[in-house]
Amino acid sequence: MSRASETPPAALPGRAGWRARLLAPAADRGNALHPGAWWLWALGLAVAASRTTNPLLLGLVVGVAGYVVAARRTDAPWARSYGAFVKLGLFVVGLRLVFSVVLGSPIPGTHQLFALPELPLPAWAQGIRIGGRVTAEQLLFALYEGLKLAALLICVGAANALANPARLLKSLPGALYEAGVAVVVAMTFAPNLVADVVRLRTARRLRGRPTGGVRAVLQIGLPVLEGALERSVAVAASMDARGYGRTAQVPPAVRRTTTVLTLGGLLGVCAGSYGLLAAQGAGYGLPLLAAGLLAAVAGLRLGGRRSVRTRYRPDRFGPRSWLVAASGAAVAVLMILASAHAPDALHPGVVPLTAPELPLWPALSVLPGLLPAVVAPVPPPSSAPRPSPAAPPAAVPSAREESSA
Repeated sequence: MSRASETPPAALPGRAGWRARLLAPAADRGNALHPGAWWLWALGLAVAASRTTNPLLLGLVVGVAGYVVAARRTDAPWARSYGAFVKLGLFVVGLRLVFSVVLGSPIPGTHQLFALPELPLPAWAQGIRIGGRVTAEQLLFALYEGLKLAALLICVGAANALANPARLLKSLPGALYEAGVAVVVAMTFAPNLVADVVRLRTARRLRGRPTGGVRAVLQIGLPVLEGALERSVAVAASMDARGYGRTAQVPPAVRRTTTVLTLGGLLGVCAGSYGLLAAQGAGYGLPLLAAGLLAAVAGLRLGGRRSVRTRYRPDRFGPRSWLVAASGAAVAVLMILASAHAPDALHPGVVPLTAPELPLWPALSVLPGLLPAVVAPVPPPSSAPRPSPAAPPAAVPSAREESSA
């Protein structure tokens, strides 16, 4: 090894030192990205996706999320849930199209594709129809709306695949610890469910059994539910053994003040958000939102005194975490500005039928979301050995699956 390669990045002169600092290092416990940064980044992409129905822009948002996940995903169990969220998004698109065909759409259209037998409904059900003519305009409108919902789900799936849920729980304020446990359990249900399904399908494939069809799904579903129940019981037992739910002795006046500040702050946040979204409430929306945030933060800070738990090696929101969170916020802000100045480009019309175009300014607004693929620490390569086809898998299905087969 040369002497130049042994020189630390801080000792490199000029441009080379800054370049070495900007390059993403190998991920370890000391420089791991804060899990909240991944969620802020994903929520920024989700806000951008919620502002448009242009399929080209939605595809760009999904492509940015997928590229970052592919570049910075680890081999943890929750990291395998991204593919499941993509499939769920495709299912939502198909379901939206089916509803549009069966229940109709308020979008008028002249290009009729086919007609279904229409079910007559009573007079009190005016405005609702089942069956009837199906036009290209209504299908295109349903496709645009379904793609927006799918993009939102995929952005949430990206956050699930990149953020460690256990570390996210540690980062919550003490006043939200109980609620945070429930949220984290809900967020880890989908990744663990996907991991169990993959494990059982691999075991069936190695035994020469089919992995598709209704019968295989039923035989896999029972062990998955049994494993989820056993995992829940184990988590409850471990939480009880660690003294979960203990609270410190707090005077009644402090508890009442905490309740008033927290509830009043949340109500102020809701009223301020409504004022910002309404056309006539811009004058009082922002001050009310700021006052609500301050009151809620003060209530959470005061309520944290009831928590007697400590944090071992708490996560720091370092410079790279700020860059990742800022990239998602930049995408959201730029897309909101673009929707205010060019709404027609973000919402292509379907009457008359026109091909969607990719607007330059909104498309460039999505590109800052690629920053985490450059600045986030690089996860270590997977070193887990793959099971041999001749040997049984490491994780054997439960006896219920064997008996049901």
